[in-house]
Amino acid sequence: MGLLKVTLCTGAALAAALTPAAHAAGDGGVSVTPSTPAPGTDVTLRVTDCAERTAVAASPAFVADVRLSGGDGTLVGAGRVRSTLPAGTYDVEITCGATDRTAPLTVAGRSTAPAPARPSAPASPVAPVEAGGGGAAHPSAADAGRARTAGPGAGHTTTGLVLAGAAAVAVALGGARRSRGTG
Repeated sequence: MGLLKVTLCTGAALAAALTPAAHAAGDGGVSVTPSTPAPGTDVTLRVTDCAERTAVAASPAFVADVRLSGGDGTLVGAGRVRSTLPAGTYDVEITCGATDRTAPLTVAGRSTAPAPARPSAPASPVAPVEAGGGGAAHPSAADAGRARTAGPGAGHTTTGLVLAGAAAVAVALGGARRSRGTG
């Protein structure tokens, strides 16, 4: 056997040994993961030795019937345990073709751990961050009030008029050159 095959076989054996076994919900080849779900938990059902390609698992513990599918004798499906379900053991009935299997499902009690505290401040900013360099920084609150009410001053008005006049002269000169054919 080559080194690669030995490595792969050893890795597969190690993975099988270290993987936690799913809870066998009976000797009928039915397993449930997690082994003891809490109310409201999603579970995975695995059924072996079923010659069909689909099956149905029904239980009063589930929100809805679980559809199982697969091949080669193994069917898998996912369902959800009712969130209002009290702790206890519930029957799961699996219909695989003409064969019915019943397996127990143990539901754990509700968690008694306190709910995590809500943060007192938002986790992310809810307004622009007061940051920036040069002229990008926001003025102080006292300056902001004056800047909003003051509006543009005489200096701003004069600068705007000079720039508008220069633009008008440039446009007029460009038009005159095109009409004379120079340029």
